[in-house]
Amino acid sequence: MIRTSGLEKRYGKFQALHPLDLHVKPGEVFGFLGPNGAGKTTTIRLLSGILPPTAGTVTIDGVDMHADPVNAKGRIGYIPDRPYLYEKLTAREFLQFVGGLYGMEDGPISTYGDELLDRNGLLEFADRLIEGYSHGMKQRLVLSAAQLHSPRLLIVDEPMVGLDPRGAKQIKEVFRGIAAEGRTVFLSTHSLDTAQEVCDRLAIINRGRIIAQGTYDELREKSQGDAQDLEEVFLHILEEEAAGYGQGGAA
Repeated sequence: MIRTSGLEKRYGKFQALHPLDLHVKPGEVFGFLGPNGAGKTTTIRLLSGILPPTAGTVTIDGVDMHADPVNAKGRIGYIPDRPYLYEKLTAREFLQFVGGLYGMEDGPISTYGDELLDRNGLLEFADRLIEGYSHGMKQRLVLSAAQLHSPRLLIVDEPMVGLDPRGAKQIKEVFRGIAAEGRTVFLSTHSLDTAQEVCDRLAIINRGRIIAQGTYDELREKSQGDAQDLEEVFLHILEEEAAGYGQGGAA
């Protein structure tokens, strides 16, 4: 579903992302973890076509992002960490606007839009202005909008921020449901318990480089197998990488 080859991003002399080779398969929830400033958001913006790479390629569901960006982006649903909503619209109006951007007809937008709103507990509020929605309701509306065109890939940056336990559980179930349909979720999050619960495989990035990748059990084995949860695994791998960096191993 996602393939990158030698993907890099530089800003002047600063190397934000070192050559990245990544393969994310259909039907999986893939967790992308790292400390602040590690390169997560840069990678997401490259994958979604928001930023052009300095070098390398991005392929989404077999479509080259550089050669055919409209087709590639049409296969992606993207939820940024700070999504923008037109708050003077109702939820139905907002979905009509988003569907129009993807060239959808009014009928399918209305039918599938209501299905998504119902699935996300928003149908009874569909004709209320978004400005009156709670934070959790806005998050669920953004999730509905990102799924409206039935994307093959859903890229999500920090989906659980500010959600109550019920809202977080609902969104986790949505992610697993998408994967069960053979589609893919690429999830960047600081919520390690969420990542451990819903992700099939994980990658840890630091200083613009992937320093570990695999299932939770594989990463736990890499961290000497005595960690009790993903948080301990994550911290141990970062400590090992920092020690190697300090000794010139990552130079």
